[in-house]
Amino acid sequence: MKNKTKLLTFATITLTVFAVTVGTVIAQTKLTSQAKVTINGIGSVKIGMNLPEAAVAANTRLSVSYAGSDSCYYLQTEGELTGVSFMVTKDDVKSRMKYVTSDVIARVDVDNPKITTVSGAKIGDTEARIKSLYPGQIQVTPHEYNQKGHYLTFIPRNKAEQKYRVIFETDGQRVTRYRAGKLPEVEYIEGCS
Repeated sequence: MKNKTKLLTFATITLTVFAVTVGTVIAQTKLTSQAKVTINGIGSVKIGMNLPEAAVAANTRLSVSYAGSDSCYYLQTEGELTGVSFMVTKDDVKSRMKYVTSDVIARVDVDNPKITTVSGAKIGDTEARIKSLYPGQIQVTPHEYNQKGHYLTFIPRNKAEQKYRVIFETDGQRVTRYRAGKLPEVEYIEGCS
C-alpha cells in the first residue's frame, strides 16, 4: 500500500510538472515570420479553429483587416508577422452534442516573401521550383487576371488531406502570392469579395 501511494504521488507530481511545462511552452509560442505554412494552416493556427482558439494559438491579437460581410471577412495578426491574413467564414461545428454556426479560420493568405511552406516554397520562387518541390502534385491553370500568369495548385495524395489545397499565384514565371486552406474557400479567386 505504501508503494502504491508513493507511485501515485510521483505520477501526480510528474503530470503536474508536465502540464505546467507544456502550458508555458504553448503560451510562449508566438506566430512569427518563422512559422511555416502547411496545407491546413500556419504554425499553430489551423484551418477550422474558431476565433478564440486561433487567437490563443497565434498568441497575438487578431484584428479585422477586411470586413467583407458577416459570412466572410479577413483577420490579420498584430506585431512582427505582416503580410499574412486569415479568411474567416461561417461553419457548422459540433458543440456539446449539437451543431452550431461559428466563425472559423478557412484559409491563410500569404503576401510576405519571408514566409515559407513546410517544403520551402515562397514568394519569388519560379514555377519550375514549385513543380520540383511537389512533383506530380501541381495542377496548372490560367490566371484569371494576368494573361501570362498561372495558378499552381498543390493537390495532396493523402486521403485525409483531400479537402485542402495550397494555391500559388504566378506572373507566368515567379510566385507573387499564395494561400492554403480548405475547399471551397481556398479556391475563391477574389477572397471575400
